[in-house]
Amino acid sequence: MIKELIETPHAPAPVGPYSQAVKATGTMLFISGQIPFDTKGNLVGDTVEEQTQKAIENIKAILTSQGLSLNNVVKTTVLMTDLSKFSEMNETYNTYFHESKPARATFEVSRLPKDVKIEIEAIAVC
Repeated sequence: MIKELIETPHAPAPVGPYSQAVKATGTMLFISGQIPFDTKGNLVGDTVEEQTQKAIENIKAILTSQGLSLNNVVKTTVLMTDLSKFSEMNETYNTYFHESKPARATFEVSRLPKDVKIEIEAIAVC
């Protein structure tokens, strides 16, 4: 895989732990939105920080099953039910993607499956 982080002064600098863009070549892995559930279907965490951590840990488990890591992720989409908790999500997210920041979009939605606070999907390059 070849992954290049793109940064230009001709567009606004990222305001969080993400890249303006990521150029990637190779086979792609599309990871469906992950919610903060364990393998038995139990909710993990009450706070947005705990739920963000579990959603990303689920993404890591899928990546690991394919011999990949979070460094292979080139794009994420974060869905939240309350954007007033954005900074809390962002702080937790940054602990996972601080070295290799993928491109990212974050949206507030009215409701998520099982009434969780967060769902995160990812695209990785193999």
